[in-house]
Amino acid sequence: MAKRIQFARTGGPEVLEFIEAAPAEPGPGEVTVKNQAVGLNFIDIYFRTGLYPAPGLPSGLGTEAAGTVEAVGEGVEHLAVGDRVAYAQGPLGAYAELHTLPAEKVVTLPDDVDCETAAAAMLKGLTVQYLLRQTYPLQGGETILFHAAAGGVGSIACQWARALGVRLIGTVSSPDKAALAEKNGAWATIDYTRDDVVERVRELTGGEMCDVVYDSVGKDTWELSLDCLKKRGLMVSFGNASGPVEGVNIGILNQKGSLYVTRPSLNGYADTRERLESMAIDLFDMLQSGQITIDIAQRYPLAEAGKAQEALAGRRTTGSTILIP
Repeated sequence: MAKRIQFARTGGPEVLEFIEAAPAEPGPGEVTVKNQAVGLNFIDIYFRTGLYPAPGLPSGLGTEAAGTVEAVGEGVEHLAVGDRVAYAQGPLGAYAELHTLPAEKVVTLPDDVDCETAAAAMLKGLTVQYLLRQTYPLQGGETILFHAAAGGVGSIACQWARALGVRLIGTVSSPDKAALAEKNGAWATIDYTRDDVVERVRELTGGEMCDVVYDSVGKDTWELSLDCLKKRGLMVSFGNASGPVEGVNIGILNQKGSLYVTRPSLNGYADTRERLESMAIDLFDMLQSGQITIDIAQRYPLAEAGKAQEALAGRRTTGSTILIP
């Protein structure tokens, strides 16, 4: 038996149950990982609330963790019992002491990347990798707007953009978060609680506006994000923190300057073992070189997952948050 978080109905944090359950034995092509640290992400809240439907109820929760391989199923050749590993995709259930998932979703960790760092970095870091290196392959010299720049994804994006020579303008909700984003490499910050974001972008860019806007907020920032783009700029909508964008007339892209828009996801980019491993190597290289450091600003016991999610949803967190089984 092993402890895990599950939910039998959708709703608020109160629906999360901390129980003991027997983990599934690894089948062909699967491994069981003994988690040492579990990543906390907004997508976990989407599943808990029902915005993203779970495959069935009751359901486990979470997709990101790091630890050691406990058992290996038939046909798995690239992993062995005892290997230090991390993962960011796969079936729900990472909020657990033991989790069984497809081996193709698991990567081995370099010796100098610890499990807590990996659990805090995998989903967010791979997200930044596809956003900055694939969705729009930044070359250096571009100006971009990144919402929630002091959060887990934003903190990594600020550092990666700085390493690429990209001017990142980050939106934040307080002076403390502005200072954090700037410390991480943001070229400039905008406190959206006090400033007009579009006007500040116009001032900062001398009227040029941005090549790309990266928006994980969703409904509340859709229009202003489009207004921050230069002609033929790219709107990257990759999250729904304020709710999903709905009822959009595609003609607005023409009206605002022949804009492009995309709604990517990690699963759409890390869709094969080879692509996942290539992306992970890129991320690990950035970590090992010191160009990206991971700020684990909050740690919660696994049993307090609901409390951790409340803090995340209430924007009371900075950097990354992990759960400890």
